[in-house]
Amino acid sequence: MPAMLREHGRPIRYSYTERDQPLSAYRTVFALDSADGSGSAEMPSAARPFTARMVAELVSRGVQFAPVMLHTGVASAEAHEPPYPERFAVPEASARLINAVRAGDGRVIAVGTTAVRAVESAVGADGAVRARAGWTDLVITPERGVRVVDGLLTGLHEPEASHLLMLEAVAGRAAIGRGYEEALRGRYLWHEFGDVHLLLPAEDPHTEHRSCNVR
Repeated sequence: MPAMLREHGRPIRYSYTERDQPLSAYRTVFALDSADGSGSAEMPSAARPFTARMVAELVSRGVQFAPVMLHTGVASAEAHEPPYPERFAVPEASARLINAVRAGDGRVIAVGTTAVRAVESAVGADGAVRARAGWTDLVITPERGVRVVDGLLTGLHEPEASHLLMLEAVAGRAAIGRGYEEALRGRYLWHEFGDVHLLLPAEDPHTEHRSCNVR
């Protein structure tokens, strides 16, 4: 099947693009080739602004990266139903790093909703992240909340998209509303090849969460 897809298939083309994009356009700096040729059906696009040089600069400033994997399914479901089960993996080294950051009062910032789903699927009943791999059907909503992730970088999503429930779980409805108002005012670009939305928790738990649109 992978060989047939490579020969006859093509990446999903979004309606707002003028032409088909090469497969390389859908790969981010964090992408890896899998041994069996399988992978995401759509691009985990929040990482698109990252370059190797930017990652090196962030590391030099003390930012640590904990690689996780989630093979994204078809994100643009026709009826805006909840996301399908997806294959994920959180390696042992990444689980240890995330736990250490949390124990040291650091912040865990996910690059994309896919990273949020992967990490939150690896949290145990005691709140610790453990190495885990398999399929996850976890749907993150404000009612469920997040247990590990403090903030995230993500694209701008349609009003009906289930992704917004996850964003609200991380940052609260007020911050999401302000961020999207600014995105509309500034004519930011939506979807996979668009701009990135940064959501961070407030430093004071009694103040509102913060949002920032970045190009």
